[in-house]
Amino acid sequence: MNSQYTTIIVDDEQSARDRLERLLGLFPETFQIIGIAKNGNEAKELINTLTPDLIFLDVEMPGLNGFEVLQALEVIPIVIFCTAYDQYSLQAFETNSLDYLVKPVRQERLETTIKKLKLFDRSSNENILNTLRKLTALKSDTKMTSITIKKGDKIVFIKLEEVLYFEANEKYVMVHTNIEKHLSEQSLLKLEQKLPEEFLRVHRGIIINTNHVKEVQKYFSNRFIITLNTSPKTAITTGRTYSDVIKHWMNI
Repeated sequence: MNSQYTTIIVDDEQSARDRLERLLGLFPETFQIIGIAKNGNEAKELINTLTPDLIFLDVEMPGLNGFEVLQALEVIPIVIFCTAYDQYSLQAFETNSLDYLVKPVRQERLETTIKKLKLFDRSSNENILNTLRKLTALKSDTKMTSITIKKGDKIVFIKLEEVLYFEANEKYVMVHTNIEKHLSEQSLLKLEQKLPEEFLRVHRGIIINTNHVKEVQKYFSNRFIITLNTSPKTAITTGRTYSDVIKHWMNI
């Protein structure tokens, strides 16, 4: 049997894509790279079109994340998840049907993956689907307590209690704390779906931490000015369409 796997690399970071492409190139008898995707939407189209045997899939990406990519596929290939940090349970990945690599991927660890591949039955993807269901359930049940920010080669954890508000900034989101601000690659929509109840969207481009609200003042055109308990003070003007949500939060 031919032991070569047609392979697609999916990662939003250029350095990670380049590194993985170089490492896979060391094993041409196992991997035949037929495509590289830079984000989830691109990955979905590429995988459905080329139907690879195997994909190296980044977990956290802007737009569609790794789990959402799999849910959008017509046929699920063998999946090897890659991530720079452990946001989900590692145990959920430990099946014979897939592997889990922590970035930066190392050659010795990749050799272990190759050994697993030799034992894998290509005709069965039911374990992948079951694992995906477990991961999706785990993700939705887990309460978010911090947000991760990429800073060069480092991953910085910001506690949500320290976040004053999130502000959309073109394709990224600015995370404001009392001390500094950080850029996050997660969309405001994705954050809104995962954040705990004390976070409230008050504008198309702003989500505030209501625990840091000092006062709320009525403004014209059915809007409000929300002042946060910061020094110097931070005043946020809400969007007109969020009036009912804000009134409900204030119980008025």
